[in-house]
Amino acid sequence: MVPHWGADLVNFNADGIERCVVPMATKEYKLSADRLEALKQELNYLKTVREKEVADQIKEARSFGDLSENSEYDEAKNEQGKLYSRIAEIETILSNYVVIEDHEKDPDAVRLGSRITVKDLDLGDTESYQVVGSQEADPMNGRISEESPFGKALLGHKAGEQVTVEAPNGAIRYEIVKIEK
Repeated sequence: MVPHWGADLVNFNADGIERCVVPMATKEYKLSADRLEALKQELNYLKTVREKEVADQIKEARSFGDLSENSEYDEAKNEQGKLYSRIAEIETILSNYVVIEDHEKDPDAVRLGSRITVKDLDLGDTESYQVVGSQEADPMNGRISEESPFGKALLGHKAGEQVTVEAPNGAIRYEIVKIEK
């Protein structure tokens, strides 16, 4: 017996064979208001200025003749592929985002957007970070994703509390020294 999936989940291929179509879950992107604006500006630039530049590069490369041995044409087409890939990526983000709000249930706890200072309890080192959405993460510049093990360990905790982060070399213990909004 074939299970009944419901009309919206059943599809038929060209041979008339029934197949199940399961909708994919959409990822929700957490962004700051600044990052949202930056993505909108980048998308506008890519669709207006950059797309025309790449089209001009392709047009110029075609004028060089034989496309089978035309490295300029190949390079321009690769650039076009990268451009359209980035446009699609930004459009996906902008189709399902949530802006990080400043008001939360517990304003004294670490949350997205918080700037925190932590002390490594084993080494005694003190470092400052900002907890951001995955699209804004830049660990080399102190911006850690809330989806990272470190970010997950910090979320919801308050100044003075200790957290343990599981790392490849073993657990690392931190104390949250200060939280700024």
